[in-house]
Formats: sequence, structure tokens, C-alpha cells
Amino acid sequence: MFILNLTYQKPITEVEKFLPEHNDYLSQNYAAKNFICSGRKNPRTGGIILCNSSTKENVEQLIKADPFFKEQIAHYEIIEFVPSKYLNAFQTVIDETK
Repeated sequence: MFILNLTYQKPITEVEKFLPEHNDYLSQNYAAKNFICSGRKNPRTGGIILCNSSTKENVEQLIKADPFFKEQIAHYEIIEFVPSKYLNAFQTVIDETK
């Protein structure tokens, strides 16, 4: 599993221009069961995506399709982790995304 930590590199006005395309990108990855949850940071300096993938290389390929990446709106930090403790309900989410 991976945490994608996005940090905006451009002003919010530029972020807003590409937000509809970014939301389409997110929706496609939710439909493909690549993403588990996502949202803005507070304060609004970027966002976080929780991604279920087998490899970092696969995550890197997914990121390349994001308009925020293509237009250099956001920098992506990829953090890999292994969930070892979680709510029982979260196991269902993990199982569904495999």
C-alpha cells in the first residue's frame, strides 16, 4: 500500500484550472480499485491519496496519467507501507481492491 503525498508547486489559481481533470483521474482510479481514499490537506497545500498497488513502479505509472503531474501542478512523494493493524472493516476494503 502507498501514501501519495502531493504538494502543490503552483498557485491555487493554477490548481483550480486542472481540478476537474484531476477529479476525472481520481474517479478512473477509484473505478479500477487503485485508490482507497483521497483528499485535500488542511491548510490547502496539496493532497493525500491512499493507493493500493503491488509495486512502486505501478504507482509511478499511475501518477504519470494525473494532470497535476503532467502539468507540474503538484510534486508527488510516494511512501510505501504495510498495514499491520486496522479496523476489521478496513480488511474488506483491502480485499476488494486486490
